[in-house]
Amino acid sequence: MEELTAAVIEAEDKEVLIDEIMNRHGQEILQLAYSYVRNRELAEDLTQDIFVKCFSALHTYKGKSSLRTWLWRIAINHCKDYLKSWYNRNVTPSDQECFVTYSQKESVEQLVIRQDEDQQLVLSVMELPMKYREVIYLFYYEELSIKEIASVIEVKENTVKTRLRRAKELLKDRLEE
Repeated sequence: MEELTAAVIEAEDKEVLIDEIMNRHGQEILQLAYSYVRNRELAEDLTQDIFVKCFSALHTYKGKSSLRTWLWRIAINHCKDYLKSWYNRNVTPSDQECFVTYSQKESVEQLVIRQDEDQQLVLSVMELPMKYREVIYLFYYEELSIKEIASVIEVKENTVKTRLRRAKELLKDRLEE
């Protein structure tokens, strides 16, 4: 489906529009939120909040960037605001888990090995400082280009490249230990 445009945003039925946006981008926003907070239930709550913000700010979308970029900017800012909040600093969430899916074509042995390797990688990524974690997540998990990442996190393209390189070095060092 082609990208929603500013003309569509002006449509009268904003509930239908926000449903379409949630259907298209809900899972990736949930995963993005999880990459920041590392807790599934909290990520689900933040995702709901993000779409509420999106709905209330729909009239501000001017079409200067893609709707996806605009939505990601809202999501990243909301997650960062949450991480800076009193609640986050003073309340400890309970269990931690990861979003990982596997093919059923693998043998049980291969599945266990892959799960262990994937979990080690995910945990290593989650231990990275935020500025490295977000570029790794956006580049490898969401498959955004360097230019798109620069736009979403509001830094220069060279900064994204540097952060990616440094993040890879940190991951390599951690995984070799």
